[in-house]
Amino acid sequence: MTAAPGIGATPTAADTPTLQGTWTLVRWDITYGDGRPATLPFGPDASGLILYSHDGTMSACIARGARKPLSSDSVRSAPEAERLAAFESFFQYAGPYAVRRGPGGRQQVVHTVTHALNPNFVGTEQVRNMDFAADGTLTLSASDTVPGTTVARQHRLIWRRASV
Repeated sequence: MTAAPGIGATPTAADTPTLQGTWTLVRWDITYGDGRPATLPFGPDASGLILYSHDGTMSACIARGARKPLSSDSVRSAPEAERLAAFESFFQYAGPYAVRRGPGGRQQVVHTVTHALNPNFVGTEQVRNMDFAADGTLTLSASDTVPGTTVARQHRLIWRRASV
């Protein structure tokens, strides 16, 4: 799959921002439709990278801040509880991406997942609303429901272009 028009294109006179490149996580928060307080899934010190390549491939990873190292040099020989903690404190997926216009003409990026830490993500399309702010940040957002409930929630991930 090739990148959609506008991905990595030369900036126009309007200086339209492009998605292509490497971005670092500023913040990931979730707000809830039932009024409960917002949460930070991987805490206030979460770190992450999302890369959008010129050939239409993306990769994203997010880690909880201050992850504990394993007691073993190999993940395969680490105790099960440590492996579980490592799995639960890291999020990753990758695959082709395309940009499109969503409902109301809102710009969206669609990640077609071919590889993921969570095998249930493979084969899914992760659709993110995409907003570029005047300060140069990129916000990717999506709505779903809290698993096992009808409570709506809104994920908001704010990214800043990585320094070279």
